[in-house]
Amino acid sequence: MTETGNSVTGNHQEAEAHTHSSCSSGSCPHCHYKHTPRDPESLRQLQNRLNRIIGQLGGIKTMLDDNRYCGDILTQIAAAESALQSLGHLILQEHMETCVVEEIRSGNTEIMDEALTLIKKLK
Repeated sequence: MTETGNSVTGNHQEAEAHTHSSCSSGSCPHCHYKHTPRDPESLRQLQNRLNRIIGQLGGIKTMLDDNRYCGDILTQIAAAESALQSLGHLILQEHMETCVVEEIRSGNTEIMDEALTLIKKLK
């Protein structure tokens, strides 16, 4: 469970449904923020990885627009999926090492349910 009582296991539509102006102002009760900020170097590395993935997706779009061979497109999709999976694992590792440890130290053992759910989502 999260601080607001909402489970991380909520459906995707629910997550998309609350994209409104209060999210960007930090006052949305559905949005959560890390207690300990990421160090600048880690943040830079994560952003670089994400930018490469965005570039890969743009390349896939171009391949579709150019009517490229399906096998080549599928190869690029597999590469983008792998890169996104790696990014997810890095963020999961950071979550376990920071957020989960902090919550357990503060007495919130329910965080383990959330962590297990997140691990299952990443496959």
